[in-house]
Amino acid sequence: MKKIIEITDIPPIILFGTNNENMKIIEDSFESEIISRGNKVNLKGEKNDIELITKVINDIISIGLKKEFVSKKDVETIINLIKSENKVLNQDEFLDDVIILNSHKGPIFAKTDGQKKYFKEVLSNDIVFAIGPAGTGKTYQAVASAVASLKKKQVSKIVITRPAVEAGERLGFLPGDLKEKVDPYLIPLYDALNDMIPKDKLKVYLSNKIIEIAPLAYMRGRTLHNAFMILDEAQNATQTQMKMFLTRLGVTSRAIITGDITQIDLPPSDKSGLLAATKILKNINGISFVTFKSSDVVRHQLVRDIIEAYDKK
Repeated sequence: MKKIIEITDIPPIILFGTNNENMKIIEDSFESEIISRGNKVNLKGEKNDIELITKVINDIISIGLKKEFVSKKDVETIINLIKSENKVLNQDEFLDDVIILNSHKGPIFAKTDGQKKYFKEVLSNDIVFAIGPAGTGKTYQAVASAVASLKKKQVSKIVITRPAVEAGERLGFLPGDLKEKVDPYLIPLYDALNDMIPKDKLKVYLSNKIIEIAPLAYMRGRTLHNAFMILDEAQNATQTQMKMFLTRLGVTSRAIITGDITQIDLPPSDKSGLLAATKILKNINGISFVTFKSSDVVRHQLVRDIIEAYDKK
């Protein structure tokens, strides 16, 4: 028996796996011949075998639609379930590994409980505050969520901003153009984007202002429609700046505000806009606050130990 399955619901790479590894697992588990080309899978073998493989492929597509990534372990589990006639596929079992973005360097996961909660809140709220110590993935995950939204055409642009506290009002007197003045403060954001978008495509996005990275001071007077906005290092935004940023939100736009309230670099005379926002906005529907703990740190173990030591001080 021969059969051709055309893949239309998900990108074929999700089904096939890196270097076709998912299809190799399926082929090793059955007696049939499997050839995958383009968006088609060609099957050749006994009728019963072909029917089982078709079920496996359909289940992989179903899982792929939900989490945009199917691992080797997922494929093996699906095959075992299909071969065990008394077992039924429970898709929720496959959603423990939360995929935020499938990048050119591989999938980006929400790994810790805090990161998974963060991801869920971003999906269900227009404004999310992510507050916690260094190393918890606040900024990286925010950028991944923004890129995922752009990729799915849920937004038409990304705007990422940071307060350039060290430069303060002297920003205009620094040598060079705007990019040269503020780039030192924005390097972590460029690093994250380079991990998530191929270099050539990122260059086009930046030149066409599909992705904008700018200091917070340059957000004044704008209204951003259909955009994904990120305010990073928000603990260093003043109350006036925080209100200004939040009120830039246009129609069908979303925003993530990240910060660490233990690392405020503002002068003593200025109060942190992030601290104020946690009190002023806590009861507004559509705004969510996610607080990370040291257990959510995904950097070196010593980072977690350092944070815990300072918390006990």
